[in-house]
Amino acid sequence: MKQTLGAALRATLWATSFLLLSSTLAHGQTAKPALAPEPRAKAAARPIPRLSDGKPDMQGYWTNQTFTPLERPAQFKDKTHFTAEEAAAFAAKALEDVKDVPRGEEVKSDADIHYDDGIWLLEHYEKGAMLRTSIVSDPVDGRMPPLNAEGQKRAQERAAARKGVGPFDSAQARGLSERCIYWAHEGPPILPTGYNSNLMIVQAPATFVIQPEMMPVARVVPLDGRSTIGAALRAYRGDSRGTWDGDTMVIETTHYSEKTAWRGSSEHLKVTERLTMTSPTTIRYQFTVEDPSTWTRPWSGEYEMTRIDGPLFEYACHEGNYQLPSILRGARRTEEAAAEPSR
Repeated sequence: MKQTLGAALRATLWATSFLLLSSTLAHGQTAKPALAPEPRAKAAARPIPRLSDGKPDMQGYWTNQTFTPLERPAQFKDKTHFTAEEAAAFAAKALEDVKDVPRGEEVKSDADIHYDDGIWLLEHYEKGAMLRTSIVSDPVDGRMPPLNAEGQKRAQERAAARKGVGPFDSAQARGLSERCIYWAHEGPPILPTGYNSNLMIVQAPATFVIQPEMMPVARVVPLDGRSTIGAALRAYRGDSRGTWDGDTMVIETTHYSEKTAWRGSSEHLKVTERLTMTSPTTIRYQFTVEDPSTWTRPWSGEYEMTRIDGPLFEYACHEGNYQLPSILRGARRTEEAAAEPSR
């Protein structure tokens, strides 16, 4: 992240975080959701909060949790929307799948030993699914478009390069997420995660900040019309610039690193996000993905964010990062043991 955060923004970030933190008791790792969301009609009838300059005040804590997948499952091929009852049943099935894993005396083999996903995926608050059967809204089939010839060629080259490097050869051979460098849900575009699917928004003059709970890197979006960074400079999360289109915050991100490879994309990836506050407690999040070096056409998606109570506690990603020396040391010892003559 470039050092564009001035003193005024730092003061705003610290003051906002302190006030929100002091207003809520710590209650676990994730933010405490609002106890009972307002009925949609009632919430929509209330005016959205605004800043002194008249722009929507989106500051605070939000969740984008949904069991709705990015792409439409094959069994819903031509079905763009669920009924409310079908969406509830879809979410209930997803929750049941989380709960239905071997635990305690049910563990009978090494294959049953795993993280207990229910500990964090259940999170003790209501979870659901959208009426849409996929986050992808365009193409109409709810699926990402196919890779073009260039995208296919690059995918094959990346796969071949991976085969030439052992997974434990070096720290760089480990994945970006394991090394706590970048997680794909951060985007842009921002996508829901299985747990801790929350984020914080902070606004300051000429600046819009989005910070996810998982991998809490604050994306600072300048709104002052400055030009993008030079073409030779690349970043895992790209370089974002924002502007207001009426009451909609529009953020365009370019200059991604080739190493980001978001869903197979190239460094020519361009993402346009639109955040529209539809009520005091909801934001409609829309995005369009363009990369003529990867897909046959642009594609888009959307979902709703819902306001929650804060604060968000630090997600200190460290497991693979702290353990890299042990991971590599163990691999070297395994290689040494294999090279020793049989006794």
